[in-house]
Amino acid sequence: MSHPLPKDAKRRRIFLMRHGSVTYFGADGRPVRPDTVPLNADGRAQAQAAGNLFAAAKIAFDRVITSGLERTIQTADGVLQQMGQRVEIETVPALREIVGGNLADIPDDALRDAFLGALDGQSGGHTAADKRFLGGESIGELLQRVTPEIDKLRADPDWDIVLLVLHGGVNRAVLSYLMTGERQFFGGFAQSAGCINAIDVGELKHDVTLRMVNQAPLDALQVSTRMTTMEALYEQYLKFRTKGKI
Repeated sequence: MSHPLPKDAKRRRIFLMRHGSVTYFGADGRPVRPDTVPLNADGRAQAQAAGNLFAAAKIAFDRVITSGLERTIQTADGVLQQMGQRVEIETVPALREIVGGNLADIPDDALRDAFLGALDGQSGGHTAADKRFLGGESIGELLQRVTPEIDKLRADPDWDIVLLVLHGGVNRAVLSYLMTGERQFFGGFAQSAGCINAIDVGELKHDVTLRMVNQAPLDALQVSTRMTTMEALYEQYLKFRTKGKI
């Protein structure tokens, strides 16, 4: 397959997207099961905008990989529709988003850290492997299932450009692993809904070049907010939880 990206180095291109925007809380403020939530109108628009960018650059994907969760499949499908490209959308369940526990089981005084302590991480450093997301899966457990899939992808010689459509936490794990070669997790890699990252990888594990991070097609200069995704979700849930105790 012919690609417009130059073959001026023995590197291949990974386009890593986060799924488009979804609504994690219902009209009554009650949390929606994160494994079932679909894209909302903004999310569909973000997927189409990303597809338009790829189409304008005449990009052609050899593989398209999602986690299998509906929001990633819908995003990938929206991208491909705008590109007019037919590629099988693959699913790799090991690349699903980090799994939280039961929010109702988290004490009030631990709630903020449960929301922000894992994915947002520690300023200037990596998140400890034993840190748990919303009382559920730990960062170490996330890295343990995600990093082998990245190694497997890089070992496959039959692609030149691949699109991964995954999740905010998983994308941080992928970026952190590619940039360090180790199972570390840096929460400072912001991942806006529908964003695109571009990474070039060579044959050697350490041959990794980060080309672009968190390019949001509908918010190119990142002016829509200064909050992290988890800060916004924490505020939404706190209102619901506080309301239930009044």
